[in-house]
Amino acid sequence: MNIGQASQSSGISAKMIRHYESINLIKPGPRTTAGYRTYSDNDVHTLRFIKRARSLGFSLEQIRDLLSLWNDAHRASADVKTIALNHVTDLEKRIAELSEMRDTLQHLAQSCSGDARAECPILQGLAEPGDQAVGHCKH
Repeated sequence: MNIGQASQSSGISAKMIRHYESINLIKPGPRTTAGYRTYSDNDVHTLRFIKRARSLGFSLEQIRDLLSLWNDAHRASADVKTIALNHVTDLEKRIAELSEMRDTLQHLAQSCSGDARAECPILQGLAEPGDQAVGHCKH
């Protein structure tokens, strides 16, 4: 199939397929005599793997490692599990950071009367350096 068909079948844009080829995440598709890339069902399966891994937030480097393990019939599942659990730890850290940001912004917004006055606790809180703004805004 051509790149457009591979794109439609995998749900990954042709531009991203070319990008994944350029960073050697996937092998470049062989070309026809006319110069068009061709892709097999296995290539599309790999692209779907990448799309699913991206939807779970894995980095390209993690996906590269997962693809390598996926293609290694002698892999240890413990290696795959380690990558997954490390990613879970990273996600938990990001969730905690995002929750703290949400709470701080929510507190700043609640401190604002939202009327026509120029005084704005939100802008004042953002203007405070570093953790001072966070420290003043915690409940």
